[in-house]
Amino acid sequence: MTGEIVSSYLELGLRLGRHVEGLVDSYYGPAELKQRVDTEELHDPGALASTAAALRESLGEAGFAQSRERWLRAQLVGLETVARKVAGEEISYEQEVERCYGVRPQRAPEEQFEAAHGALDEALPGGGALAERYQAWREENAIQDDAVGRVIDGLAADLRDRTRALFGLPEGEGVELEYVSDEPWAAYNYYLGGLRSRIAFNVDRPHTPYFVAVTVPHETYPGHHAEHAWKEQLLVRERGQAEESIILIGTPQNMLSEGIAVLGLEILVGDEEENLMASHLAGAGVDYDPELARAIKRARAPLERVQGNAALMLHAEGGTEDEAHAYLMRWGLASPQRASHQLQFILDPIWRAYVTTYADGYQLCSDFVQGDPLRFKQLLTEQLTPADLV
Repeated sequence: MTGEIVSSYLELGLRLGRHVEGLVDSYYGPAELKQRVDTEELHDPGALASTAAALRESLGEAGFAQSRERWLRAQLVGLETVARKVAGEEISYEQEVERCYGVRPQRAPEEQFEAAHGALDEALPGGGALAERYQAWREENAIQDDAVGRVIDGLAADLRDRTRALFGLPEGEGVELEYVSDEPWAAYNYYLGGLRSRIAFNVDRPHTPYFVAVTVPHETYPGHHAEHAWKEQLLVRERGQAEESIILIGTPQNMLSEGIAVLGLEILVGDEEENLMASHLAGAGVDYDPELARAIKRARAPLERVQGNAALMLHAEGGTEDEAHAYLMRWGLASPQRASHQLQFILDPIWRAYVTTYADGYQLCSDFVQGDPLRFKQLLTEQLTPADLV
């Protein structure tokens, strides 16, 4: 019976993914199952919501281990919620986020942002408006075009060695880094299965030290790739838990996955992150001050919640797009262009709830790990839900 439920879970995710572009972030399960679903008539989203509810009800009698049952139950709540929304049901924003990602969104007080602005004002050199100085540090001084690939390749290889030494890695895993152009995003991770990821970087965008320092470990080691590879090896290959062979937006697995990816570098190298970046920028034609970068990182941490507040303003408090745009600029110190990009993400039907996973996922995982690499490896290798971490 467990095998039938897992197959039905995979079918449900793939069927719902035909209604919602981007819902299926990765699939490396049975190819014949996907081929069959791809050639079916579209299933009514209301019926898919009922299927999710029925599968959830059947879990208790199926004989799953408790942790596996909890994980599947949480995933099915998320999928049911997505299907209900596609079917046209009105669900409050707070309920949508909590049901999809397992954590109810909370507004951060602006006093925290004011304190962060004060700390940034002290850390950033020069005169003039704080927003202008912060944007210049974050978005200017890009790595030279001919050095981008060398810096990213070298940093990813270094992070892989460090991750293998501290957490181990499955035999045969690896990432393929490619450099593309004419894409709307700056970077994207495609988990391919077979312990492999393809990670694309858009060379049309300026790659600043800040962007590279955040993005490379997030997407590679010890972030998304390391997590997906470990879970494929241990859960899918060794334990036969095929439900892990599909990665679905709108489900709690992403709350943990983003938390892992944001927290990972902190656990891997601690306060040496900026020195590590400086070593890989040597000879790349970039003026990079690791002490300044470290001070800015600490000062700006509360600003990670600005985007979540803007989402609540728009979707729960009746705010307008113009008000949310102004909020992102004022409290997040975003440029008009960056605020517009963030607003587009917040407004997107599939990503509007996902925006909470970065800050809430980090907090959830950080509180669980408490600086202990062994507990971080639990996140990389075990089937856990947000409720398991509280």
